[in-house]
This record gives sequence, structure tokens and C-alpha cells, in this order.
Amino acid sequence: MPTFSTKEAAAKLGLSQVRINRIANENGGVGSRDPQTGHWQFSSDDLKRIAAVSPKARLTEDLGDFYQDLGVKRVINAAGTLTRLGGTPMDDDVLDAMREAAQWSVRIEELQEAAGNYLAEVTGAEAGYVTAGAAAGLLVGTAACLAGLDIHKMNLLPDTDAIPNEVIIQRLHRNAYDHALRTAGAKFVEVGHIGHPTGGYTEPWHIETAINERTVAVHWVAMPVEGAVSLEDTVAVAHKHNVPVIVDAAGGLPPAENLQGYIATGADLVSFSGGKAIQGPQASGILVGRRDLIQSVALQHQDMDVMVETWTLREQLLGSGRLLGPPLQGIGRPMKVGKEEIAGLLAAVKKYVSRDHTAARQEWLRRLEAIAADLSEVAGVSTEVVGRDGASYPTLRVSLNESVHGVSAIDLVNRLFDDDPAIAVSQYGSLEGSVTINPLNLDGDKPQLVAARIRSIVSP
Repeated sequence: MPTFSTKEAAAKLGLSQVRINRIANENGGVGSRDPQTGHWQFSSDDLKRIAAVSPKARLTEDLGDFYQDLGVKRVINAAGTLTRLGGTPMDDDVLDAMREAAQWSVRIEELQEAAGNYLAEVTGAEAGYVTAGAAAGLLVGTAACLAGLDIHKMNLLPDTDAIPNEVIIQRLHRNAYDHALRTAGAKFVEVGHIGHPTGGYTEPWHIETAINERTVAVHWVAMPVEGAVSLEDTVAVAHKHNVPVIVDAAGGLPPAENLQGYIATGADLVSFSGGKAIQGPQASGILVGRRDLIQSVALQHQDMDVMVETWTLREQLLGSGRLLGPPLQGIGRPMKVGKEEIAGLLAAVKKYVSRDHTAARQEWLRRLEAIAADLSEVAGVSTEVVGRDGASYPTLRVSLNESVHGVSAIDLVNRLFDDDPAIAVSQYGSLEGSVTINPLNLDGDKPQLVAARIRSIVSP
């Protein structure tokens, strides 16, 4: 039988967590306390009893758990904004926006234009677009640099042998996700040095000497790597030759200032994830930048099963002579974005830009410090808050002395997944004897649950 935390019970009943706990305290036989954490937990029958004694409760949904019905474990995500864990849980405002959007049909091109106007406003860009994720944004953004508003080139992609197709990238910036650019048809030209004897580094002139008549873009990745050319210097070199710069900012938030910072530095296209720090739908992303490139993105992404006589863009693009006719279904068509994702992303962005990010960071530190305190007396376990004063997420490094309790970091990662709900921690550092905890998703009593589970494994 599924059990629910106070927060989950409150969400299902439409009551406050304080009210839920008060009812549990005042009514014997309603709920039980976890013996390790002391927090209330409730069964489906408990929720029905609470609904019966509270006139404000609205128990309108089946209390069965969606994941339990499928035989899929729920996960307490202490690993961060990982796609393989479904990203981050969404706030009720985001879910409500998606639910409302789902009730009507709408012209996607009109919705995308309105959404793009808002995204341009909050990022300082000329135009914006909602994508199916940061990687999808990189693909369609690259397609825009390859094809522009040339319908013939759009229809060729990803076959680019007959057209300019080179994208310059620093060797220090190569990563698994740049496959998205190559999928559009780009051919990478790598510049800079890696390894012995000088270590990895790139100079601006490395980029400049690689630019030629087949260059369509320079790719810059928001990742901490020593020796790489800065975005500012990359933009200066590229724009000197009228070459656009595409920024992979999937992991660029936090800090929140980066939502405008990359555009302010001169990037021509910037691709953010919608399902990470912004906490929107996992299959959503933000692409912002030059208006002409965003228009090319729209033409290569949206459903183009249209007639010339009824196409909503016939006056704007055909009547003006900019296009001779509508393009075919573009290379971005398999990465469609639904009206629900657009609505959810906009709701999430609005919450993100109005959030008190200083207070949020203090809360993240509080969560990590609570876990550290709960583990402070455990033999063979030491903790350290990393990045306390940094710009990105602070994290908690939990180091294990295997000789004390016989549990390695790899063992801990795997055994934390044994129960339901499972607990996911970052596996990075596990080969060196530590795991990392990200606080973003650890609301409510989850920090205590994570610490309790770790204690039960290393000191059973």
C-alpha cells in the first residue's frame, strides 16, 4: 500500500501541511510516524479519514499511485537536474498552466510567437522560441545557421556536402551533447590544443584562422574548463567575420544572471534547458537570439502541412517575396513541442525570474547542512559542503571510509536505489570514494530521509 508524506497528503487533499499534521495529532489512528525520522506518513485510508473530518478537504482523485500501478519506483532525486531521472518536479502553478492549455486547440505558430515575445523580453534577445529541450535547441539552431531562409537548403538537411556546413568548436569544449549539432548536418572544425606538454588551451586566433567561406557558426559551451577562449572573445572574433555564435547553456543556470548574460555578451543563439533550474516541463527548452535565425528555426520545426492559400504566414513571408513558398517538413519536425509544454515552460520562467535567488541559495545550504548534521556522528563518514560561495549549485560531498563499515561509494549509490522510493545521488566521485548530493529537489522532509537511508546502509 502506498504511503504519503505530509506534503503529498496536503497536495492530494487541498489542505495545508500544518492542517494535516494537526488533524493527525488530534485524531488517534490517523497516520503514523516514521521510527527513524519522526515525520508523519499516511496511507490511502488515512487520507480518507482526514477528508471525512475536514470540510475543506477535496479528495477528488484516485489515491493509487501512477508509478506504483506501473511497477516503477519513485525516486527522491538528490542527484540534481538529470534527464535520466526525469529532471525536477514541477510546481502546482506550472502543472495548472499545462492543464489549462490542454483544454483547447490553438495555432502553434501563434502560440510560439507569443511565447517567443515573452522569452525575448526576459532574456534581452531579439526573439525567442520554445524547444523540446536544450539539445533540441542546439539542433534546430544549427539548422538555422546552415539554411537561413533558403528553402532549398532547409530541404537538404542533414545532407550538407553541397553547402557551407562547418561549425568551429574548441577542442576543450567537445562533449557528448554536441552530437545535436552534427545531427543537423554540421561538420566540426576543432581548434586549440589539449594535453602534453602545455596543457589544454585555445587562443582567439585559433578560432579566427579556422574561419573560411564554408563556416556557418562558432559553437561555445557554458562549461567550466580552464584554458578555453571566453564567450566575449569568441563573439569578437566571430562577429568580425559575420559568423554567428551558438551557445550551449543547458547547464548555464544558476546563476540567474546568465538568463540575460549570454545574449548581453553578444551570442547570436543561446539554448537553455527548461526542465533543469527553471523547473519547467522536462521536455522543454528555451532558444533565444537573432530574429532571422529564430524565424528559420520556426520554419524548420513547426508542422508545415499547409496550403499556400491558407498558410498563416503567407502575407508575411510569401507576399513580401522573402519566400517563394512554404518549406517542406523540416529537420526539427520530430522534436515537436506541444501547447502544454509551452504553457508550462512560460509559467516556470515567470516563477524563475520573480524568485528570490539569494533566499533559494540559503535554503539549498540549509538542506545540505541538515544532512551533514544528521551524518556527523556516523563512523567512517565525512561530509563537506562544496561551492558554498559559488555561482552554481552548492553540493554536499559525502566521503566513505570503506575500511570502517565495508561499504564503498559504488555500493552506496546502488543500495540507495533498493527501496521505494529510491534515492538517487550523484555518482561522480564514486570511484574515488565519495558521492555528491544536490539540494535542488530536496524539499520538505527529504533531507532527513536521505540522511536516514545513508545511515541505515553504512551503520545497520
